[in-house]
Parts: sequence; C-alpha cells; structure tokens
Amino acid sequence: MPLSCLIVDDSDHFKEAARQLLEADGIVVLGTVSTTAEALRRFGELRPDFVLVDIDLGEESGFELTLRLVDAAAGDPPIVILISTYDETDFAEMIAASPAVAFLPKPSLSGRAIYEILRGAAGTGR
Repeated sequence: MPLSCLIVDDSDHFKEAARQLLEADGIVVLGTVSTTAEALRRFGELRPDFVLVDIDLGEESGFELTLRLVDAAAGDPPIVILISTYDETDFAEMIAASPAVAFLPKPSLSGRAIYEILRGAAGTGR
C-alpha cells in the first residue's frame, strides 16, 4: 500500500510541484493546505501517513503547527517532516526541539528522501 501525505505550505507553486514530484515517486498526496487551521482539519479527516510542514507559513509558524498536530492526535502522534528553502542550520535548535522526525530542504524533496527518513524514524521507534 503506498504512503500517503498531506502537504502544508503557503506557496501554491511549491504545493503543486511537490504533489507532482511525490506522486511520480509513488506517494499519494491526499491534500495540500496553506494554513494551520486547514492543516488541523484536513489531518483529522485524512489521517495521512506523514505530513510535510513548511517551517515558514507566511504569518504562521510550521513549528507551532507541528506542536498542534501532535497535541490534536491524542496519543497517536503524526509523523511530521519539516521542510524549508532555508538552510537547516538557520533553525537547528528549533528543529531539534520540535516533535518532527526530520528536516528536509525543499530542493532535496523526493520520494526516495521521504522513504529514507521514514525508515530512520521507524528504527527509532517513531
């Protein structure tokens, strides 16, 4: 059964490019949203295998959304992968403190990168 995901990003261009890229690699994109409110609602409806969350959601924070997704999941935390065009070192402490399983630079996004992250997360008990 293919993996499924929800993409949370404020760029319509990126959401469409990411959808096409991931679907070409066999990952089912259940939805794309732009805001925290949409993400929480759609996550509850869709229950994807993982959520890609942009660190910078315009006036909202991907870090805050990640915490809210975990809180809303009540005992079954979602697998969240943070994404950004910014360098990981710009947010290293915040990434480490977040409940996200990994950070993936947007230019490195691929199905293969996602599968590698998820294999690593499974090995750590996530």
